[in-house]
Amino acid sequence: MDTFQIHVITWNVGSAQPPDDITSLLGLNVGDGNTDMYIIGLQEVNSMINKRLKDALFTDQWSEVCMERLSPFGYVLVTSQRMQGVLLLVFAKYFHLPFLRGVQTETTRTGLGGYWGNKGGVSARMSVFGHRLCFLNCHLPAHMENSDQRMEDFESILQQQQFEGQAATGVLDHDVVFWFGDLNFRINDLDMQVVKSAIDNNKYSALWEKDQLNMAKDSETVLEGFQEGPLKFPPTYKFDVGTDTYDTSGKKRKPAWTDRILWRMRATAPVGTAEKRGSLSGLTSGTKVTQHYYRSHMEFTVSDHKPVSSIFTLQFPYRVDVPLVTLMVEDEWNCVADATAKFRLAPNYSRSSWDWIGLYKVGFKHHKDYVGYVWAKQEDNDFQRLEQQVQVYTAVKSPDSSCLHPLIPQRCSSSLL
Repeated sequence: MDTFQIHVITWNVGSAQPPDDITSLLGLNVGDGNTDMYIIGLQEVNSMINKRLKDALFTDQWSEVCMERLSPFGYVLVTSQRMQGVLLLVFAKYFHLPFLRGVQTETTRTGLGGYWGNKGGVSARMSVFGHRLCFLNCHLPAHMENSDQRMEDFESILQQQQFEGQAATGVLDHDVVFWFGDLNFRINDLDMQVVKSAIDNNKYSALWEKDQLNMAKDSETVLEGFQEGPLKFPPTYKFDVGTDTYDTSGKKRKPAWTDRILWRMRATAPVGTAEKRGSLSGLTSGTKVTQHYYRSHMEFTVSDHKPVSSIFTLQFPYRVDVPLVTLMVEDEWNCVADATAKFRLAPNYSRSSWDWIGLYKVGFKHHKDYVGYVWAKQEDNDFQRLEQQVQVYTAVKSPDSSCLHPLIPQRCSSSLL
């Protein structure tokens, strides 16, 4: 069995600018280098008109700071999706890119009856070594009394998000689904003083029993199969900005675990034959998901929410371990003739006139971050046989060709092969 480690982060950033250092949030200061993929879901990214116009021309600040911090460690932005203030970023180690296929994104607006994107969900789905994964970042309605509306909006998001292709057209059709975001569920019944006393004395289990989301798991069909680790960290909402002090404003919002990370595995056996809620779960095919930790990050104070993160290990057999495209290049380029890339295609690969090969600097941030590119030569159909090869020149003017390397051919649709 092979393992694949995923680091999921959710944070309602409250329209704030990124902090100077997000190293601890990404776990890069204590990380062992085994993380294969980062999934970052943000809510309330600044979406004022002037800010949105700037972001349309340039990369938004949050995406940029994440890329700047992760690219030196070999992570590349695979895909991103934004809906007003809701932003989803997917990063992976660069050497995994040939095995991430069928990348698609979706958005669903639920604000103002579906006309406004301040609330709703954005998702990204893909095949990872032949296993279908979906990541869903949601910002659901606020306020204590809207628990039912939150469930209705979540169900609506699941119904509306449909992907292209015959396999896994809906979110819940995927082998593993990660659902996270500012889900906005609150703590019922208990008054402010009781909640704060429980927090001060680390008696989180008493609050967990009154958490709206945990209570809903027993009655809401749409939550069937979703799992969550124990909430062993303080409620992540609502804080005075710049402090670790819960809301002292006139509204005095009651603390709550609004920011959550859950996961669900596609059932291949009758419900009840396996453990429904726990840190370890598996399918009859042998796939397992293990949650290593589930925590908040109290050191970040730029928002009235604290970020939450979790690391998961997916244990599964690699169903896809051969690239669709194999590149053969010279290790060192000393003359123009060396700047030649030969590539060979797998027999089942369907060519397109939009195929291209990009030349990238080591440490590149995303697929558009190329130094140069060339269209891949289109050949007759019989070219697709495995033993056939094509070569193209990828030379570009650069003061230091030793820090450049070609990447697998791509298509203008930006879908990774």
